[in-house]
Amino acid sequence: MTSTTVSVAVAVDPTTAFRAFTEELDSWWVRGPINYFDSARAIRMQCEPGLGGRLVEVYDDATGAGLELGRITVWEPGARLAWKSAVDDVEIAISFEATEAGTDVTVEATVPAGRADRGGSAWVRVVPQWFPSWCARRDSAGRTQPELARLALGVYYAEPTAAARWLAAAFGLESPDPLPDASEPLAEEDDGHGWIEFRVGNCSLMVFRRDGRAGGNASPSHEPWVFVDDLEAHFARAAAEGATIVSGIRHTGYRAYVAEDLEGHRWTFAQARPGQT
Repeated sequence: MTSTTVSVAVAVDPTTAFRAFTEELDSWWVRGPINYFDSARAIRMQCEPGLGGRLVEVYDDATGAGLELGRITVWEPGARLAWKSAVDDVEIAISFEATEAGTDVTVEATVPAGRADRGGSAWVRVVPQWFPSWCARRDSAGRTQPELARLALGVYYAEPTAAARWLAAAFGLESPDPLPDASEPLAEEDDGHGWIEFRVGNCSLMVFRRDGRAGGNASPSHEPWVFVDDLEAHFARAAAEGATIVSGIRHTGYRAYVAEDLEGHRWTFAQARPGQT
């Protein structure tokens, strides 16, 4: 058995923290190209209350149908929450402990010996990044997240972490995640992607390492990302018109392909989410 535990402090009482975590899950879950199992279909995140309730990546707003992420096994408002992952064998346990300043939220992910972790443990990474900032702004923030735009931009640097911190300091760019402290934290991810993301209005600006990981022989300095309604049709059209296909359609949390135009500029085309306009 392996177990990973993280704790984070939030400046609200345990009852409020529990309600914010469960009832406002879709508000604090950051939207982005790889923040869902299927970004092309995800409409919202939902936590159904009570024992046996589901955590769901919702694909149909009318029926609530979608990908079940977990089934709740412990429901003690203001104290404890736990669920068994439905996408692998991970078990998540969360405690809410009162402190003088608010609440310590502790997240533990456990994988039984010999069993699989296929993304169910992601909560130990995303909760410390996203939940405290939501608790800090929830009194003034709207409960409906703005949908991301159909045009995003990737920028490539030899030292992406240093570049990202400079962009934040010099240009005032803001990230939905805490900027990393390490000098170069962009490790090789299992899905082949790693970036630091900024938001400019409802547009994404993604900082990548310039090392050729995007495909082809050399990494670009800038790369537009365009979200389209029918990725297969778009891919077929681009190929028929002579675009150089750097990598075909891949599904790594989102579905996308990479192509070069007539002067060798690289473009990523991804399947749009249902709400993107």
